[in-house]
Amino acid sequence: MEPEVITDLPWVTLVWNDPINLMNYVTYVFQTYFGYDKIKAEKLMLDVHNLGRATVNSGTREEMERDVAAMHSYGLWATTQRDDK
Repeated sequence: MEPEVITDLPWVTLVWNDPINLMNYVTYVFQTYFGYDKIKAEKLMLDVHNLGRATVNSGTREEMERDVAAMHSYGLWATTQRDDK
């Protein structure tokens, strides 16, 4: 019997809605930091606004922790977690 291999699932960066930041500023941050085009940045911003959060990036835990720190430096509320997909 083969041993079960459990891989480390990717991690994600979540940006959460807040009552402080304007929607155009959140779009600007997504374009500036992640390099997303305006359409993708606006879609993610609308997810944050309408759904309360958006998954803005995925990768290794270290990369996502770096993203969270960057989002905090822009004044956005962000967290990281394992991707549950």
